[in-house]
Amino acid sequence: MVFLNTVFLIVFLLSAAVQINDPDAAAWIVLYLAAAFMCAAQYRRKRYVWVPRALLLACVVWIAALIPTLWGDVRWGDLFASLGMRTRDVEEAREVGGLAIVALWSGVLSFGGARNSR
Repeated sequence: MVFLNTVFLIVFLLSAAVQINDPDAAAWIVLYLAAAFMCAAQYRRKRYVWVPRALLLACVVWIAALIPTLWGDVRWGDLFASLGMRTRDVEEAREVGGLAIVALWSGVLSFGGARNSR
């Protein structure tokens, strides 16, 4: 678990770094730095279970806000066809993927971390 947490810590820091050219960079940098903080906080003896739970909630709400605008407008092939921003819908669909990764790891730390911190 420590190894995976370290991997996600590095991934979230790198993800924050590459957001510089994004049109809505500030929101994404804050999200990925919060996720990195969440990972770093796991190394403390006293873990803050509210941090991953708050991040999980934020990601779920953000995903719920994006999904209705994308439903039926984006094909799976478009997501992986090019690294560049093809359309705003493709970019938002990729953002849902980033949010899902943060939400997934937040969920693991939230519920796995709660057991380990008692």
